Amino acid sequence: MALIPAHNEADRVGAAIAALCAQSRVPERITVVADNCTDATVDIGQRAGVEVLQSVENRHKKAGALNQALEQVLEGLADHDLVLVQDADTTLDPSFVASAVEAMGRDVGAVGAIFYGEPGGGLLGVLQRLEFQRYAREIARRDYRADVLTGTATVFRVSTLRQIRQARLDGLIGGGTSYYSLASLTEDDEITKAVRTLGYRTLSPPGCRVVTEVMTTLPKLWHQRMRWQRGALENLRDYGLTNVTAPYIVRQGLMGASVLALGLYLVFTIWMLARGRPELTPFWIGIGLIFVTEKVVTARGAGWKPQMLAATLAVELVYDMFQHAVYLRSLWDMTRRREERWCAT
Repeated sequence: MALIPAHNEADRVGAAIAALCAQSRVPERITVVADNCTDATVDIGQRAGVEVLQSVENRHKKAGALNQALEQVLEGLADHDLVLVQDADTTLDPSFVASAVEAMGRDVGAVGAIFYGEPGGGLLGVLQRLEFQRYAREIARRDYRADVLTGTATVFRVSTLRQIRQARLDGLIGGGTSYYSLASLTEDDEITKAVRTLGYRTLSPPGCRVVTEVMTTLPKLWHQRMRWQRGALENLRDYGLTNVTAPYIVRQGLMGASVLALGLYLVFTIWMLARGRPELTPFWIGIGLIFVTEKVVTARGAGWKPQMLAATLAVELVYDMFQHAVYLRSLWDMTRRREERWCAT
């Protein structure tokens, strides 16, 4: 079955439903989980001929709405059944469900999406699509291991969801007493760690492609990335150092090293410019060409225009600085124990 959590998604939920109905292996049951909707989301779901469940007095955003829905729907499902959870702003490739079912081996607890950005959004949209394209390449290099079961679309085995809930009830993992954590800003990142803590693998096979929304303004992108980054850091803090979290902690450390390296590079560049016209040597020209080549090659698949943008280096350098600012602000807010507020994006 498929669950589509939606909060005021009248302009997008119809496309999400249509993509599910166009699957080569259509889910036996499609349910829109309408959470505190004040627009036409419920009506659109009903007109599309799918089931609509409305959350009741939910104060816990997407995770709370999904927990309410799962409490109802899992009662009639067997342990070997599968549940797809997908965002309402996402459309699935026609092969998604079939590819996820095929990849669901005995040791696989969940299968997540490989996501790409939708068209539009101007320069900011292009930069996000480049970022998503490179993330897809990274997943392929890792033999399609999913480090995050992205909220865009993930298929769970019912038995895995039940084990997660029991582990929370037993105090083995935190986040409340239900399926999704109510204590995390990024419930998809947290549930990935829960699945892997239980000993299961998580995958994102090549057939599980989706197209999802891109942020069209800097404030929206800032709030989205702050939620992602702060949530990831807090999840690592809550889980502590384990065999599961160790690679994530290393990755965060490497991110910190990248921030430091870029900062030193900018300081050095400004210092050289202040001293006069910098001298271009074959060595530094060669280093620059290596960086340009890497940016262009990893952008392959995004189209020739994004590749040309990547070749400039300068635009993506500014985007990297934006990402680093998010990282530093997240660390600073955690140090000050400042609460991160959820903002609709």
